[in-house]
Amino acid sequence: MSQQAILEQGIKDAKLDISAQTQQRLLDYLALMQKWNKVHNLTAVRDADEMVILHLLDSLVVLPFIDAKHLLDVGSGAGLPGIPLAICLPDLQVTVIDSNSKKVSFMRQAKAELGIANLEVLGGRVEEIASTKKFEIIISRAFSDLSLFISLTHHLLDAQGKWLAMKGVYPEVELAELAAKTGVTASKVEVLNVPGLDAQRHLAFLPYQPVSNHSK
Repeated sequence: MSQQAILEQGIKDAKLDISAQTQQRLLDYLALMQKWNKVHNLTAVRDADEMVILHLLDSLVVLPFIDAKHLLDVGSGAGLPGIPLAICLPDLQVTVIDSNSKKVSFMRQAKAELGIANLEVLGGRVEEIASTKKFEIIISRAFSDLSLFISLTHHLLDAQGKWLAMKGVYPEVELAELAAKTGVTASKVEVLNVPGLDAQRHLAFLPYQPVSNHSK
C-alpha cells in the first residue's frame, strides 16, 4: 500500500472526517520530515509506511478530544502532534515548542512551506515562556513523566483548561505519583486505538487545579 492508501484507510478505520485535500497536506508534511530526516535525524522512525502510522495516525486519533481555541504542544520535536492538529483544525491556534534548535528550524520550515497560518513555533524551554499567554489545552506526546509535565507548564494553563498527556501503556504509577506530589488527578483516561499499530496508547485528561508546590 502507498502512504496515501495507508493514511486514507487509517482515517476511515479511526472514523475521522478529514478531506482529501487535508490528507494531502499531511502527506506533504510527512514528505518534508523524511527529507530533513536524512540530514538532521528528526525522528528515529525511518520507514515511510511506519511514519504514517507512528507519526500521523498516532497524532490524529486525539482529534475528537480537541475542544479549544488555543493549544500548546510541549516537547513537540518534529511537530507531533501539534502540526497534524493545526493542519486538520484551521480554527485552532496551535503553539509548538521544543528546545532542540534543529527541530525548531524544521517546524518553522514546515509552517512556511505548507502555509500553516494557525501555527506558532517557539524555540526554548517551556518553563521559560512568559505566563501572559494562557492555553485551554496543553498536550504532550512522550515529553516527560506526568509530574514534570504539569510542573513545567502549570503557569501556562488556563484556569478552565486541561492537560492532555499522550501515553503508551496505562500510566498507573505516574498518575499515583502525580496525585501524591501535586494533588492533580485525572478526570479520565481514554484508550486510543491507532489503526495499524499493535501497541497500547492512552490519553490522560488532567483538569486544571491550583498546585502549591509546582515549579516556578
